[in-house]
Amino acid sequence: MTVLEAIRKSAEFLERKNIESARLNAELLLAHVVNLPRLKLYLNFERALSENEADTLRDLVKRRGSGEPLQRLTGSVSFCGHEIATPPGALIPRPETEILAEMGWSFLHRLDKPESWFIDYGVGSACLSIAIAKGAPKARGVAVDVSKAALEIAAANIARAAVPVEVMESDGFSQLNPELQKFDLIVSNPPYIPTAEIETLSPEVRIHDPREALDGGADGLEFYRRLAAEGAAWLVPGGKLMAEFGDGQETAIEKLFSARDWIVEEIRADYTARPRFITARPRTSGEPQHG
Repeated sequence: MTVLEAIRKSAEFLERKNIESARLNAELLLAHVVNLPRLKLYLNFERALSENEADTLRDLVKRRGSGEPLQRLTGSVSFCGHEIATPPGALIPRPETEILAEMGWSFLHRLDKPESWFIDYGVGSACLSIAIAKGAPKARGVAVDVSKAALEIAAANIARAAVPVEVMESDGFSQLNPELQKFDLIVSNPPYIPTAEIETLSPEVRIHDPREALDGGADGLEFYRRLAAEGAAWLVPGGKLMAEFGDGQETAIEKLFSARDWIVEEIRADYTARPRFITARPRTSGEPQHG
């Protein structure tokens, strides 16, 4: 079987299984198997696959057809141009979260301080920490999570990327000391799916992403309440909080931050024009309660 035949057969199988972007999935799986960049496949259409390569590809294509995420099968995903390992145990990075990363590094870069600090609240795979640290080279980070599995993945990704980010097991800010450490930026992509809605998610998400990375409590807002209640104490003057949230949550999130004396500076949309990201800062004494 040649490279071209393998792509065609795999794509046809995935189409029958109703996998979105079937040909792209087929090409990415084959590129992974033969250890070539996807676009290089086009220069190797006539190359014959070895028996081992063909068997490996068949297995991966079957697993993809049954709903196993592409990123779990290939073991990594590109996030802001950085390769992030995606073994089970942490949320698979989503393309829209790249917007949050760019918001973060742009803000820190504009500060133009000799050294700035950010905290990644719920680090997961560390995709945000890595992208922000790469995009703002004077920044240093602290990355916290309660999941030991996620922390292990994050630590490995951070070591591979060689960025100045410390990984720490902590339930939010609980293991930090505000007398010793404050931040220019709190960045977070916390769990935001209401508990009752988790069972309605696609099997690809429900089965293959860790539940603790999805479950945001009864209304999906549990972690935003904590950020709104606790976050201001951890920011230096001029510091900001930036976070991702779920569909239809923008009004409730604006209200709960405003109620805790934050100024909501911006609600930004994702690639599909849905409100998805908040930028907020603590209200200063005497400042009116609006952005």
